[in-house]
Amino acid sequence: MGTQTSGVAPPLSKRKAVTAITVGNALEFYDFTVYGFMTSIIGRIFFPSLSPYAQLLLAVASFGVGFLARPLGGVVIGAYADRHGRKKAMGLTIGLMALGCAMIAAAPTPAQIGLAAPAIIVLARLIQGFSAGGEVGASTAMLVEYAGRNERAFMASWQVASQGLGVMFGALVSSTVISVLAPADLESWGWRLPFVLGILIAPVGMYIRTRLHETHVDAPTPAASGETGGKIGLLLRHHWKQLIQASLLFLACTVGIYVVAFYMPTYAARELGLPVQVGIWAGVVFGIVNLLVAPLSGLLADWLRRKPVIFWSRVVLLLLVFPCFHWLLAAPSPGRLYVVVGLLSVCLTSQFPALLVMLTEIFPKHVRASGLSTVYSVVVAVFSGFSPFVLTWLVHETADKLAPAWYLVAVTVVSTLVMPWLVDRTGE
Repeated sequence: MGTQTSGVAPPLSKRKAVTAITVGNALEFYDFTVYGFMTSIIGRIFFPSLSPYAQLLLAVASFGVGFLARPLGGVVIGAYADRHGRKKAMGLTIGLMALGCAMIAAAPTPAQIGLAAPAIIVLARLIQGFSAGGEVGASTAMLVEYAGRNERAFMASWQVASQGLGVMFGALVSSTVISVLAPADLESWGWRLPFVLGILIAPVGMYIRTRLHETHVDAPTPAASGETGGKIGLLLRHHWKQLIQASLLFLACTVGIYVVAFYMPTYAARELGLPVQVGIWAGVVFGIVNLLVAPLSGLLADWLRRKPVIFWSRVVLLLLVFPCFHWLLAAPSPGRLYVVVGLLSVCLTSQFPALLVMLTEIFPKHVRASGLSTVYSVVVAVFSGFSPFVLTWLVHETADKLAPAWYLVAVTVVSTLVMPWLVDRTGE
C-alpha cells in the first residue's frame, strides 16, 4: 500500500492503469457485441412468422440499431468526460451497458407480449449504443494521457486489445452455449445466458474503474473563452476540418473490423454452409489476433511513426482480400475460414493503434474525449454498424459472394485518400 497525502490516493502505475482500463473495456465490449453472435437465434425467436432470410435480416438490423444512438452517446458522454473527467464518464458507460444487457436477458418473447417484445430488444440496443458511443473517447483519452511522449500508440493499443478481448469472450460464451444446449433449450431459455453473464460481470468493471486516477480536470482555455454551445460548439467552430479528416481516416479500419468480426460468422453460416459454431469461432480468432497484434503494432507506430504503419497495413490488406475470398470460396472449410479471418484481422489490427492515437493527437486536451467520441460514434453508426446488414442484403441481391471483398476494397481506398492532409505528431 502506498502512502496517502491529504486523503488523496496516489495514482495507479501505468501498468495497473492499463490493466484496469483494458479489463473494464473488455467487459463492456462483451456486453455490446455478444448480441452479434446470437443474431441467428434471436431472429428465429423474435421474428418467428418470417422467412429465414427475413429473420436474419431483421436480427442483423437490430444489431445495427445499437449504432444509431452512438453519435448521441458520443456527443453527450464525450462532453461529460471533458467537463467532469474520464473516470466518471467510464463509470456511466458501463452502468448503461449493463442495463441494456439486463433488458435483453429479461425480454419477453413475441408469444408472450406480441410486437412489444422486439421493441424491448430495440430499446435495449439503443441504450447500449448510447453507452458505447462515449466509451471509446473517454477510455482512449485516459490511456493516452497516462502515456509518455514516445509511448502513446502503445498505450492506445490497449484500447484495441480490450475490444479483441471482449469480442473473444463473447464468441467463446456464445459458442459454448450453442454447442452444449439442445436446440429446444437454447431457444427456450439458453439464449439468455450470455446476457445474464453480462449483467453479472458489470459490477467487476465498475469496481476496477474506481481504482483509476483521473487524468483530466476541465479548466477554461483561451479557445473556449466567450464560446457558447459547450464542447461540441468548440469542436464545430474550431476543429471541423479535423472532424472530417479524422472521420475519413477512421472509416476503413472500423468498417473492416465489423465486416471481419461480426459479418463473417453470418457469412460462413449462410453463404458457405458451415455450422453456426464455426462462424462464431471465427470471432474467437479475431479476438486473439487483436489481443496479440495490437500492442506490437502500437510499439511499431511509436518507433516508425503513425502514417507508415497505417498506410502499409492497408496496402497489404488490399493485396490479400481478393485472394483470401477466392481461396475460401473454392473449398469452404473451418480451417480456411479461420486462416482468412486471421490474415485480414492482422491487417486491420496493425493499423488500429496508430489510428486511435493519431485521432487523439488531432484534438487538444479540452475537447479530446468529445472529438474522439464524436468521430468514432458517427463513423461506426453511419457505416460500420450496418455493414453486416448491407452485406447480407448485397450478397442476396447480387448473388455475388465476393461482395464483402469489393466492399472492403472500396472503403479502404476512399479512407486512405485523406492521409496526405494529416499531420503525423509522433513524439511531439
